[in-house]
Amino acid sequence: MRMPEPLPAGSFVGRVAFDKAVADALACAAREGWQEIILSDATFLDWPLRERSALESLQAWSKSGRHMTLLATRFDEIIRHHARFVVWRQTWDHIIDCRVCHGAAVVDFPSVIWSRDWFLHRLDPQRCSGVCSDDRERNVLLKQMLDEAIRESSPGFPASTLGL
Repeated sequence: MRMPEPLPAGSFVGRVAFDKAVADALACAAREGWQEIILSDATFLDWPLRERSALESLQAWSKSGRHMTLLATRFDEIIRHHARFVVWRQTWDHIIDCRVCHGAAVVDFPSVIWSRDWFLHRLDPQRCSGVCSDDRERNVLLKQMLDEAIRESSPGFPASTLGL
């Protein structure tokens, strides 16, 4: 049996490296049973959330006691471009908290995967470059930044829209 790859550490540059780091993180979250995950991005347009492997990892991750927060400036790009993710999100609504930061500057919005022991922080979404690390101090600082954005956000991206 092949051993799973360790999570990346250090800097990454480019779309392929970013997509692989996201896929590796979601697979690790499922394998290790991460209790809490925060996914943050202005729109999630260029995230690999439409990929079958990402949804398989998320499906394997979604068990009792798990919690995910999605934080964005808007969710319309997810709805338009990540149909599989939208369906998965509807099924697992009870463990997913979607938050929208109206009025936040898209260019300064954090593009992050955060977990208790590891993070991916895309520092330059245009060039798709950033850093992955298990550095405890940086992880705590990143969590504080995300918590502040969450406090300033409001619920968004309902699992379903009910009409009359």
